[in-house]
Amino acid sequence: MEHRKIIILGAGPAGYTAALYAARAGLNPTLLAGSLPGGQLVYTHHIENFPGFGNISGIELVDAFRKQVEDLGVQIIYEAAQKVDILRNPFHITLSNGSLMLTDSLIIATGSSPKWLGVDGEQNFKGKGVSICATCDGFFYKGKTVAVIGGGNTALYEALFLATIAKKVILIHRENTFSGEQALQNQLKKYKNIQIMWNTEVISLYGKEMLSGIYVKNTQTAETANVVVDGVFEAIGQTPNSELFLGQLDVDEQGYIITNHDTRETSIKGVFAAGDVQEPFFRQAIIACGAGAIAALGAERYLMNLKH
Repeated sequence: MEHRKIIILGAGPAGYTAALYAARAGLNPTLLAGSLPGGQLVYTHHIENFPGFGNISGIELVDAFRKQVEDLGVQIIYEAAQKVDILRNPFHITLSNGSLMLTDSLIIATGSSPKWLGVDGEQNFKGKGVSICATCDGFFYKGKTVAVIGGGNTALYEALFLATIAKKVILIHRENTFSGEQALQNQLKKYKNIQIMWNTEVISLYGKEMLSGIYVKNTQTAETANVVVDGVFEAIGQTPNSELFLGQLDVDEQGYIITNHDTRETSIKGVFAAGDVQEPFFRQAIIACGAGAIAALGAERYLMNLKH
């Protein structure tokens, strides 16, 4: 059984930044990265709005984060937390390999997971025409027709990326305006192979062994239509990865962990949260990094007060 001053759950922008600040504070942090570190950032093929990096992929940025904290001596364990008990101190963390770790402070940076449409046929075609990652699966649709579902930044990024690969991209949004950044909306206009379907929602997916089309409904007129596509990329939002902590600390109605704005401390003393697991609105890498830094500084202050 290992005992640490501070453990960080999650290896996305928030987790890596928290590890960076905790290491510089001499806290010898342990980062539980899970089996797929990087968070949602690894699905972003092109980043232009991260300070100091005008043109970089998400994977490259994550790799830079990792190398920086490793150079500072941060211990990275590629196991996930299977069970967490934060109702007793030190906090108990059971890893996916069955081992137990104790820690005096904890930073939760577990991020969020993509939402699914939940319509008829969707489950049948996951990996057979239905995807949540254009950078992962876009190559398979070269010269084909695809649909992107959503209206936020992720959906717009997906559509722009796929427009360079696919013959045609149909961007389907249930509203009549996008919530994504205006700069991304402006880029959409540059691609003649992007078609936008406003006020439209997907009601079912169909096909035999592979997806071959979708049925949609106009949210204003209730008129339905059949849209023939080779693939569907869903980008309709996120769900915070807070399941391990439900019933132990305060969350909002959507499951986002509620934190103190100044320190990112949760309703449990010594437990902090940063990044998409506590940020329901501005899910940006730079904001997650800022929250990770605040959480680490808050944890440092908490641990200092424990000594007195």
